[in-house]
Amino acid sequence: MPRIPPELCTRCKGYRLLCGLPSCPILDRLRSQARSLERARWSREVQGSTPPSILVGERGYPGVRLYYMVPPGVAGPEAQRYEDPLGWRSSRTPLGSIVRLRSELVAGVLRADARRPHELLYQREIGPAALSERPVDSFLELARLPVPRVSFDGYTKPVGPTAPARRVEVEGNPRLEKPVERAIWEDEKAEVMAWELFNRGVNVYTIQRALSIGFLGRLRARRLVPTRWAITAVDEMLSRRLRRLLKTAPEIGGVEVYFSEYLHNRFLIILKPGPGWMEWIEIWHPHTVWTPGAGGPVASVVREDPLGRKNMEDGGFSAAKLPVLEHLYSRGRRADVIIVREVLPQYYAPVGNWHIRETVKHALAQKPLAKNPQPGELDALASKLIGEWGLAKRISQLMKPRKTLESYMD
Repeated sequence: MPRIPPELCTRCKGYRLLCGLPSCPILDRLRSQARSLERARWSREVQGSTPPSILVGERGYPGVRLYYMVPPGVAGPEAQRYEDPLGWRSSRTPLGSIVRLRSELVAGVLRADARRPHELLYQREIGPAALSERPVDSFLELARLPVPRVSFDGYTKPVGPTAPARRVEVEGNPRLEKPVERAIWEDEKAEVMAWELFNRGVNVYTIQRALSIGFLGRLRARRLVPTRWAITAVDEMLSRRLRRLLKTAPEIGGVEVYFSEYLHNRFLIILKPGPGWMEWIEIWHPHTVWTPGAGGPVASVVREDPLGRKNMEDGGFSAAKLPVLEHLYSRGRRADVIIVREVLPQYYAPVGNWHIRETVKHALAQKPLAKNPQPGELDALASKLIGEWGLAKRISQLMKPRKTLESYMD
């Protein structure tokens, strides 16, 4: 197999197959390592409560696979910890524990036509169960014993052992939040309904699932949306709305520096007066999940202007951008934003981009580490928190005021 440049891997994250190979060799290796999981305790009948946890695949679209996940023998509130990004972040659940929890979920796989979501989701109560605010008792009858492996992805949470489902029964009563229940029957564009739910306090993960399972949008045009697509789509839809609302807001009064770390990922966030430019700098150490053969750090940069136009698409940037704009909206202020993500070698398995969203949100919920630091102080702080990656020069450039049309007319 030809050597794949690590720069390509950090951009692809196993999803786009930019290397030209039919599957990602890094993810294939992780899956093979996970096959040592015990198989003896599994059977073709699975009883438990879905947390809820559901995933829509994309291969073969519009003919897609729908994964309905249940932890065998785990029922009631205890099942929630198997799909709980907010709880994982607040309790600082370690990477190994998250991988273990996800590996214990058994997924019954159903085939569905993305153009006709009602045939599967509405009639069997699978859709309401997927949006329930509490775990829902469920039963799976599988066509064969589950395949003993865990599937990893740079965008979604790991998926445990899978098998085709002969039967999926929702035995409990799903309980939906009132705004979600109303949204199901609204004949309105998905972006409008996503914002309405977000504005009413529904968490972004419920909105992602609602879009993915075809419960948002014009009634006659609803579709199943692959989970990977839905995650980024919701981040971008909400970010666009927040940008529009902030368009005429006053700028923040000075420079603010924030920091947080979780799952061996460090985030440095700098806010400074400006109309809303954003720069995402992602630095991967050698020997992380996407840089196993790199001889040095691998960096990538995404830039977005105040109108939301960017130089490249990146799901990690979309996940980080939303909590920043949410924070600025809560203050009624605009700002230019620099976000630096440093990925340490201990990040050995991808668990989705939820932790980016939650760690950036956690950083901005704290008091700033520094306010209006001098250039030398900012350089020293960045080097201390993120490491010596030659960031000082780039940050110094970004901290300079941007030239406006008016400045050329003076």
